[in-house]
Amino acid sequence: MAQLFYMGGTLFMGILTSLFVILLAISIYFFLSITTGKAAGRKNFRHQLSYIKSVGLFTMITGILGQLIGLMTAFKAIEQVGDISPALLAGGLKVSMITTLYGITIYLISILIWFLLDLLHHKRSTS
Repeated sequence: MAQLFYMGGTLFMGILTSLFVILLAISIYFFLSITTGKAAGRKNFRHQLSYIKSVGLFTMITGILGQLIGLMTAFKAIEQVGDISPALLAGGLKVSMITTLYGITIYLISILIWFLLDLLHHKRSTS
């Protein structure tokens, strides 16, 4: 796992990991608000739950941005070198997709967390 982190580029992978930690912190805060009953009194709590999806979407877009910047750098190097082997190109494309895959995975996790917290909030508020 650490090898993928370094292959994907420490800058963007670090940013994505930081956003994932922020996502988990927000999720824990909302979970505690629901379980302690503090969420029942708030009218806009369901809207606030959408912050989880927003952070996840921002993470996915950051991953795509990391891939595009990596591809631009790779294409610039290919342009300067000239002729390269297809295997080298495929390896570079594979590495460029690591940040996108990580960002999309975090987005999917955020959607799942949002769905579960929304379901829990709905069950608690109707009981």
